[in-house]
Amino acid sequence: MTEVAADATPVAPPTTAQKLAAELIGTFVLVFIGCGAAVYTGVDIVATGLAFGLAIVMMAYAFGRVSGGHFNPAVSLGAALAGRIPWLEAALYAAAQVVGGLVGALALWIVLHGFDGYKSSVDGIGANSFGDTNGNGFAWWAAFLLELVLTAVFVMVILAVTDERNDTTAFAPLVIGLTLSAIHFVAIPATGTSVNPARSIGPGIFTFDGDHILQLWLFILAPLVGAVVSGFVYPLVFGRGKEPVAGSGLAFRAAQPAVAVPGLGAPNAFEQQWNQQAYAQQAPEQPIIQDGWQWDPATQQWIPAQQQPAVPPQPSAQGWAPPVQADPGDPSGQTQVRPPQ
Repeated sequence: MTEVAADATPVAPPTTAQKLAAELIGTFVLVFIGCGAAVYTGVDIVATGLAFGLAIVMMAYAFGRVSGGHFNPAVSLGAALAGRIPWLEAALYAAAQVVGGLVGALALWIVLHGFDGYKSSVDGIGANSFGDTNGNGFAWWAAFLLELVLTAVFVMVILAVTDERNDTTAFAPLVIGLTLSAIHFVAIPATGTSVNPARSIGPGIFTFDGDHILQLWLFILAPLVGAVVSGFVYPLVFGRGKEPVAGSGLAFRAAQPAVAVPGLGAPNAFEQQWNQQAYAQQAPEQPIIQDGWQWDPATQQWIPAQQQPAVPPQPSAQGWAPPVQADPGDPSGQTQVRPPQ
């Protein structure tokens, strides 16, 4: 849908290239500022948490109108499941976000070498870790559960505050940023806080440390599982402000005519056509005949057995009305044939 400016001049919607550029830049800034704060402050919990949260606020207000301001593959996954964006767009967003995270980590890695004697595998680059790698012995299953739950909370908040039925959507970037900060306050001592595969991949790789790289699976998988939870739960529990966009959600082919499971999308164009063809090819039902009368499903009335419907449904002033079956004994031709008493 084409936007209209205040002076009624049509505004062209963002192109796919512009959306991907917005996601790439936003993720770059998130990683560069958030992980940079972690390194420069010695992982001060408040400073690092606020840095990540404020980076999201800045980028969401800057690019939210272009791409929606995801900057996180988990958010894009949750939005696609909830029917907000098509799957293809979610996949492209995720690719752009990972690239943005990699470029952000590379830029930070280069800048950090301005410190005399800096070594990424020793001094860190804001990478996520658990167990012996981060020195606190936090078990892998606990780290997985923590990242899953916090990502589910994060995506749930995003789906809620960006719901078009919510009259406070103008404050959505601020709420999302504060939520991310609160999440960091909880998880920094345990895992360094990910809730975002793109945020973890770049710093994890540019530590050039085998242990951090081997642990990346957890910080990719756990946030995606958390996003799936919220992507299902939010529309099922709270409904939708509008129908799912084409190519999003999950559609189920049910009994004819096709009925979509509430909250899980709708049949796409191909499935609708397939359902219509299958319905048309069904064998005709046996006629209903009683006491010399036959029910005609096309005209929705009783007619004498063996007699074909006289006319198809005719339009009336109030819309489409049932046809009138003429009685051969009535000269006016207006007598309606009715079922036997």
